[in-house]
Amino acid sequence: MGPGAEHVYRPNGLGVGASVCQDPTRRNGQRARILIADDHPIFRDGLRKLIESQPEMCVTGESSVGAEVVRLARELKPDILLLDLALPRHSGLQVLSDLADLSPPVRTLVLAAAVEESLILEAFYLGAHGIVLKGSPREVLLKSIRSVIAGEYWLDNESVPIVIGALRKSPPSQNGATCGKDYGLTPRELKIVGRVANGSSNKEVGQEFSISERTVKHHLTNVFNKLGLSSRLELAVFALERGLVNKG
Repeated sequence: MGPGAEHVYRPNGLGVGASVCQDPTRRNGQRARILIADDHPIFRDGLRKLIESQPEMCVTGESSVGAEVVRLARELKPDILLLDLALPRHSGLQVLSDLADLSPPVRTLVLAAAVEESLILEAFYLGAHGIVLKGSPREVLLKSIRSVIAGEYWLDNESVPIVIGALRKSPPSQNGATCGKDYGLTPRELKIVGRVANGSSNKEVGQEFSISERTVKHHLTNVFNKLGLSSRLELAVFALERGLVNKG
């Protein structure tokens, strides 16, 4: 089966709506249901075997065609979508756009063959939770999947400078940044978010606003609590997606 040919994974000969995740413990949060979207059969097969070797994960379906991925995501409601952006006819970016209204939302980890600035930024603007290179070691791939399942953001090391660089520019408003919302942050907290997202240390922020590092840490703790985040990297990505850097 060559690239571009449709492939839908039907475990044990079952229909598309069926799932390999039949373990009843899934309802108690024991297993994460994963949908794979990639048009390279060999890579897809290896990824499926890797996932199914993990006791807390299972593959609920797979496809090589973007439109089919959207349908499977709506029918199977996976916990995480592993998405290749280079899908034929219906690109990964279009898949992200089509699934923007899915409820509950599916967390998406983008599988990238190489780091391309425009694609990475667009994927985050459209709601992706992470980027990982296909050539990454299996340990890194599994860690990225677990991080996104846990609700965190994941960036490949090569992608971090791209995202930070984009934070120093004005994110394009047509890509969905909700610049009208402050997310409950005070004007001072918004300014601190802007500085931290642009790479400033607590000491540098304190010097700029004539406050102590302890006060900066206190503001950041409030910011993390309000936004439901836990790290500066998550804050940077959140600020990029929501247009908070401009407000800072």
